[in-house]
Amino acid sequence: MSETQSSERITVFSDYVCPFCYLGRESLRQYQSTREEKLEIDWHPFDLRSGKRNPDGSIDHSVDDGKDEDYYEQAKESVRRLQAKYEVEMDLDIATDIDSLPAQIASYYVKEHYDYETWLTFDVAVFEALWQDGQDIGDEDLLVDLAEDAGVDGDEIRSALADDALRSAVREKFTAAQRQGITGVPTFAYDGHAARGAVPPEQLKRLVEGT
Repeated sequence: MSETQSSERITVFSDYVCPFCYLGRESLRQYQSTREEKLEIDWHPFDLRSGKRNPDGSIDHSVDDGKDEDYYEQAKESVRRLQAKYEVEMDLDIATDIDSLPAQIASYYVKEHYDYETWLTFDVAVFEALWQDGQDIGDEDLLVDLAEDAGVDGDEIRSALADDALRSAVREKFTAAQRQGITGVPTFAYDGHAARGAVPPEQLKRLVEGT
């Protein structure tokens, strides 16, 4: 990773529809709780559906991405194992039909225009809406409600979701992540090193502290 980071920020590449991203964030939260010094998240969006996405941004679910029933069953088993390990309750194991692009656009807007704590509140709310409540985070009205609960003007979110330039900027972030060698999420990056997957808190500690 070429990005320079201070000791107080960890870069996280993730997609809201990835259950391992949700579980990885819980692992990160558990690690953060052991630290005296605050560790902020520098979030970078990643598109798990890039191979199915049409030029207009919609998803073509008919595209064969090589993920069959066996793949999803194995993924579900891995999710359930990590749920137990990290003591996380989840309403869903896998979210195959939800498009996270609107949520990522909204989150990117909040990250760019509001303070860190506001973004983090919104970010956590999006994850929980999907994985705790089974809600469609591609729904504009839901994103507006979550944003307003976080202290963001809902009309700004509606404008952001209709902004073609912002949509293009987020999709460029997807491309940039791939150029950086990010092939799967979550990926945690710190000081030139990276860990991929919903790795345990002790592995995140080694990544950040080298111990």
